[in-house]
Amino acid sequence: MTTEPARRIVLCADDYGISPGVNRGIRELIGRGRLNATSVMVVGAAIGRDEAAALLGVTAGDACAVGLHVTLTAPFHPLTIHFRPLRDGAFLPHPRLLLAGLTRRLDPEMIQAEVRAQIARFADLFGRPPDYLDGHQHAQLFPQVRDAVLAARKAAAPDAWVRQCGRTVSGLARLTPLKALLLDALSRRFRTLCDASGVAYNPGFAGAYDFTDGADFADLMPGFLAALPDRGLMMCHPGHVDEILVALDPLTTQREREWAFLGSDGFAQLLQSQGVALQAPARPPTKN
Repeated sequence: MTTEPARRIVLCADDYGISPGVNRGIRELIGRGRLNATSVMVVGAAIGRDEAAALLGVTAGDACAVGLHVTLTAPFHPLTIHFRPLRDGAFLPHPRLLLAGLTRRLDPEMIQAEVRAQIARFADLFGRPPDYLDGHQHAQLFPQVRDAVLAARKAAAPDAWVRQCGRTVSGLARLTPLKALLLDALSRRFRTLCDASGVAYNPGFAGAYDFTDGADFADLMPGFLAALPDRGLMMCHPGHVDEILVALDPLTTQREREWAFLGSDGFAQLLQSQGVALQAPARPPTKN
């Protein structure tokens, strides 16, 4: 007799399109049923019709959602020619973008135009709007940016759900790590805006950690899964390291470690032991 899992979750690989090695690693895991969502960077260095077609080849049906990884931070460049502010022709680094949003120095209409251009680029590559929207380095949560992202979604991808990054943990566990604490705070206002507009989002979130070489993804996974409610979302960053990735992003060796664990028997056993399965179709509740 087969026991039904107690919880079904979305396990989303971020950064499809950043490099060929990352793309290949994500497709391999999707093909093995170890991921049920991936977020595409349409301004990445390795996204075009061939890479989009290859992803569509392993995401047929509704077992794996494909979303837009809204990218508004360095070292990537905007699609819209009038986007500002920039630094050396690229988006601002994410700390400066967050500070600019907190001090109300951004132009939401300009950001909305860029997000709509990225949605249009996604639709051109994949033949349909994205299933959901999230953000590279969580920029979709930043003040002023979040309003622009939700406005662009309403105009260009009205059926898409969005990623919030607030956890459901309580007590002392909520006080660490610092990165997760910041995401909790930013997500409160984001969820309020979503609720006011009737926009669906994931009810819980996990996957934030210190991406240094000393962090052990396999050791962190039991805690991530234990903290997720039914239909919660966990982000991950698996992939193979190549020269393009090294030139663009400091997250390298941890991607290989994540890929190795997610493809292992140990990961499958962990899901079973915690009564967790990957949800299909990969989407949150239709109402919040």
